[in-house]
Amino acid sequence: MGWIAYDPDLNLIYYGTGNPGPWNHEQRPGDNKWTAGIFARDPDNGAAKWFYQTFPHDEHDYDSANEIILLDMPVDGQTRKVLIRPDRNGYLYVIDRATGEVLSADAYGPVNSTKGIDLKTGRPILNPEKETKLGQTVRDICPTASGTKDWEPSAFSPRTGLIYVPHANLCMDWENIQVNYISGTPYVGANVRMKAGPGGNRGALTAWDPVKRKAVSEEKEDLPVWSGALVTAGDLVFYGTMGGWFKAVDAKSGELKWQFKTGSGIIGQPVAYRGPNGREYIAILSGVGGWAGSIVAGDLDAKDPTAALGFVGDVPDLKQKTTPGGTLYVFALPPS
Repeated sequence: MGWIAYDPDLNLIYYGTGNPGPWNHEQRPGDNKWTAGIFARDPDNGAAKWFYQTFPHDEHDYDSANEIILLDMPVDGQTRKVLIRPDRNGYLYVIDRATGEVLSADAYGPVNSTKGIDLKTGRPILNPEKETKLGQTVRDICPTASGTKDWEPSAFSPRTGLIYVPHANLCMDWENIQVNYISGTPYVGANVRMKAGPGGNRGALTAWDPVKRKAVSEEKEDLPVWSGALVTAGDLVFYGTMGGWFKAVDAKSGELKWQFKTGSGIIGQPVAYRGPNGREYIAILSGVGGWAGSIVAGDLDAKDPTAALGFVGDVPDLKQKTTPGGTLYVFALPPS
C-alpha cells in the first residue's frame, strides 16, 4: 500500500503498510504486527531487511502509507543515509534507511492523541485521555483519522534543504461501536465526526527543515490541502487548494507569487516538464473528489457530519466553495 522508494546503493525498496481493521481497536488486541509500518526489502528476492511499525495497534486509522523521501543529510555531525516520512500520525520521521533506526520524530502539526515518540523503542507514547472506548465519545482527538497528512506527497528542494509538506489541520470526535465482518460491506466499527483543528484553518503548506527539525514557514489555508507539492529549481513551490486555487509561493520565504482559480477543487499532483520548445511547463489536474472531496463528488448531505467516515463534518461548506470537475491545466513558466 502507498508509495514505493528505491535506494540503488543499498539495493532496497521501501514502502508503507495500511491500518488494521476494524477501526474499533478493542476488537483486535495486540500490536497487529506488520500493519501501520514501513518495510525495507531486497527487490531481488523479496526478503525483508527491516520493518518499523510507526503505530502498533493503530487506534485512529493513521496507518503508514505516506510517501518516503530518501536523503543523505547530517545527523549529529555525521552524514547519514536517511528515510524521511511525514506520517499521518502527525510526526515527521527521520529514519536510518540501512537499519530502520528512528533518529528523530517531531510533530509538524497539532497532535494530542500521543505525547511523542520514544526514540529508544520507536513506539508512540499514548495519551490515555484520547484512547477510544466502546459506547463512549472521545472528543477533540488530533490529528483526525485521515491524519495530519494523507496521500498527498511532499516535495524536497536540494537548493533550500527544505521539505514542503501539504497537509491538514483537523481533529475529531470518535466513538467505538461493535461491528461484525460481512464480506463486501464496510468494516469500520466507529462513528467519527471531523472538525477544524487549533486556529480554525483546516489546512497548511509547511516548509520544514529536517536538519534543524523545525518549521521554517507555514502558509495557512481555509480548507485541507489535499494536493501534492512541487518545488522547482527556480525556487517556486506549487500546490493546489480544495477551493480550486493553484498557487506558487517562494521556496525560501513562503511569499505568494502567483495564483490561478481553476474550475474545481484540486487534489492532484503538480507536474513539471520541459516542452519541445525548451520552455518549462507546470501541469495540474483540477477535479475535487476522494475522501476529502466526497461531499461534492458524491453529492452528500452537508447536514450529516458522520458521512464519508466523518469527513463531511469538516467540510460542510465545500459545495459553496467549489464544484465537480475534471480539467487538466498547463501553464508556461517565463523563459529563462
